[in-house]
Amino acid sequence: MALRPMRVDWVASPPPGAYPHRRQGGPRRGYTGPPSYPVPPRWGFPLLAWRWPTSVAMDDDRPTDSIDHAQRLARTASHALGLAALTAVWAAGSELWRYVLLLLSRYGAMSETTVGVSDAMVVASSVVTVVASAVALVFTLLWLRRARDAAASEAGYGPSRSDREVLIGLVVPGVNLVVPGSVLAELEHAALREPATSRPAPSKLIRWWWGLWAGTGLFVAFTVLWGFRSSVQAMADGVLFHAVADLLAASVAVLTAVVVRRITTLLLPVDAGAIRRMRVVDVKDAPTPVLRSIRSSGSPR
Repeated sequence: MALRPMRVDWVASPPPGAYPHRRQGGPRRGYTGPPSYPVPPRWGFPLLAWRWPTSVAMDDDRPTDSIDHAQRLARTASHALGLAALTAVWAAGSELWRYVLLLLSRYGAMSETTVGVSDAMVVASSVVTVVASAVALVFTLLWLRRARDAAASEAGYGPSRSDREVLIGLVVPGVNLVVPGSVLAELEHAALREPATSRPAPSKLIRWWWGLWAGTGLFVAFTVLWGFRSSVQAMADGVLFHAVADLLAASVAVLTAVVVRRITTLLLPVDAGAIRRMRVVDVKDAPTPVLRSIRSSGSPR
């Protein structure tokens, strides 16, 4: 009698605990909407706009948003300097109109109304120019202080002059013709991330501003001293000198705004999207690299 082979069925079953135990209690609840909280949750994203990581200060030792503060003050100082330049041009126009009236008075008497309007324009423009220049000077000094701090944190070394020494150099007559230019040259040097051991070399813009600043200061002093002369011709020439001084002051205000914007731009972090990508195409006259042996002669394979 022949034996028939035995048929065996293999059945695979998961081990205990492989699947979570389902509760045998009532049916599964469906989706009822987003979760609700009895009180506003304290977690979430910070209320900040997305921006480059380099514009957010992450280091505790670094001044918070010093570059951002310098940029905001630069914008305010530029607007104040522009207003001061406009008022200085207005004052120069008033002085020129008075000079024209002085020339016309040689051929006859001028009306009282015309002379009164000219005097009112000269006085009003002078007062407004002084106030606008003072406001522009305050905002420019605030920007200078913030920009010096930002440049020091970026370059890794502090300025050679303290804030007190800079302020004294701007107030003392004679010294204020030299100190502002050197301070801006040092600030530009630090904004360019140049090493502290190298001598600051001011750019052409800084040199032009320095020369215009010193020339305007000397001409204003000359105009003030000229005003002590009492002759009729000296008074007429003094009106013309005042007009030229106002035009020079307007030029200084405009060029100062340009310098403020340029140095602030140097302090800003470099935009990664503005960097030009370069690719190495060919290398000429390069020395042959020395290849290091991978395996010594006596080492086993």
